[in-house]
Amino acid sequence: MLASLVAGRLRVPGLLLFLFLGMAIGSDGLGLIDFSDYRLARRIGIIALALILFEGGLTSGLLEIRPVLTPALSLAVVGTIVTAAVTGFAAVWLFDLSTLDGLLLGSVLAATDGAAIFALLRGSTLKRRLATTLEGESGFNDPVAILLVLGFIEWLQHDDYGIADMAVLFVRQLGIGLAVGVVVGVAAAWTLQRVTLATAGLYPVATLAVAALAFGGADALHGSGFLAVYLAGLALGTAGIPAQQTVTSFHQGVAWVGQVAMFVALGLLVFPSRLDDVAVRGTVLALVLVFVSRPVAVAVATLPLRFTWRERAVLSGAGLRGAVPVVLATFPVIDGVTGSTRLFDVVFFAVLLSTLIQGTTFEPVARWLGATTDEPALPRPLAEAGTIRRLGAEVLEYPVADDDAVVGARVRDLGLPREAVVNVIVRDREAIPPRGSTILRAGDRLHVLLRSELSRDVHTIVERWRNGPIGPPPRPPRLMEGRRPTFTIAPFGQVALEGDATHPRAVAGTEVVAQLRVRRDVPGCLVALEDGRYAMVGPLVAVGARQLLSSWATRRLRRLPADDSERAWLQNVIGALAADLQE
Repeated sequence: MLASLVAGRLRVPGLLLFLFLGMAIGSDGLGLIDFSDYRLARRIGIIALALILFEGGLTSGLLEIRPVLTPALSLAVVGTIVTAAVTGFAAVWLFDLSTLDGLLLGSVLAATDGAAIFALLRGSTLKRRLATTLEGESGFNDPVAILLVLGFIEWLQHDDYGIADMAVLFVRQLGIGLAVGVVVGVAAAWTLQRVTLATAGLYPVATLAVAALAFGGADALHGSGFLAVYLAGLALGTAGIPAQQTVTSFHQGVAWVGQVAMFVALGLLVFPSRLDDVAVRGTVLALVLVFVSRPVAVAVATLPLRFTWRERAVLSGAGLRGAVPVVLATFPVIDGVTGSTRLFDVVFFAVLLSTLIQGTTFEPVARWLGATTDEPALPRPLAEAGTIRRLGAEVLEYPVADDDAVVGARVRDLGLPREAVVNVIVRDREAIPPRGSTILRAGDRLHVLLRSELSRDVHTIVERWRNGPIGPPPRPPRLMEGRRPTFTIAPFGQVALEGDATHPRAVAGTEVVAQLRVRRDVPGCLVALEDGRYAMVGPLVAVGARQLLSSWATRRLRRLPADDSERAWLQNVIGALAADLQE
């Protein structure tokens, strides 16, 4: 907590302070902790990275990533390979390395750090399209960089290894990781949506097990565990599971602990006295990485895509390195690659300098390029204001942003199912009891009460609130027929009905063209029909012209006792028919 506050004051990435902490208390610093175990550091890094990637997928969800999936994948695959190549050949020239050694060093430095990217974006106001592109890239980038590192290590140690073998490695690892991640994620989402656990506190335990199954399952089958765990998180974040916000908050905390442990462990592993030997050339390599490799990679990866030069410049400045390249630098050390200890020192120095440059300049440069807004960069998660799961319901909160499609719409146009209702709107620190005609404004916070089984549909509804369309589609012209007006009343079941009582597609053989109201106490609704008539559906079905139906509802309302629940519904019907005439 103290490091986060200090980092905010100094305008540097907070996680770097944990690297400095590890260096300060390590063997070459104050000597408080003697640590030189590369294997343990790599194990800590792998576990932490798996938790970070799972949390990144869980927080994002496919609905946020899908619109930018093409540029995110292009940056993660093409961009990573180009970064590795450009940086690798620069390292060959700077450090007099062989081509394979240089490409290994370039591959290690090509990995962006999901923890650093997520931390940067959460405090940023970057435009959402750019933010989600970077978020998606950071999730897909690490598996590609890891495979490049593993491939070049094999190539250095086996003369008969070549580019064809690396291609096979890529296809096998990514294919297995993709399959395991999708299967585990979809199966876990399906199970959690249908199994009610004893307490909401057990859902984070279950999702932690899902992360372990996804990573371990893919790894045991010689696939990419990192890709699998990220995809499993995406599946759970998209599907909408019970106690979603509890689960998300838990994994954000776990990922933060993983980041701290990883950065401190890697800081302990570094010997600052050895960095003098690589300081000058390491500085040059870091500058090449930031100002040459990343911009070239972004330009190539986004060449066929619709990005302006300003957006490409922002993407070029956001490829933060962090602990992940340092973790990857332990791989050749453990495998006994010649010169790997020096490689580790070079990577650490280059990562430290490039992260300082990009982390401190990213937000000001993005603002100067006009790529920021007044809204947070990452999607606003639904926050559970209070969970009443014992009663089979949840209360969710939705903040209305300036660019949301629901701004200016009425509450009744939100398209909520019958089992969900807006129970209060908070506006300018005041609670407003909502009516169907209440106009929504930017800055409103909608508190929605819904049945727990609807949690799987919430993300679809929210996506429509953000991007549209809102409200009913335009009503087709009324069919004019020369006949006497008729009015029909019959018990439910004696009138032809297509669909259910809440959302019928046709009533009495006539297509529904607009849904005006939904009844809450029992299944029912008020709809407009294609021929200009209206239908009130419920225990009784009444079909007729607007004036006839309104008169019948008024007479029936007078005959009902004061405590009858149907009175509120009939008043709603009468008001809706009058309002529909005015519209």
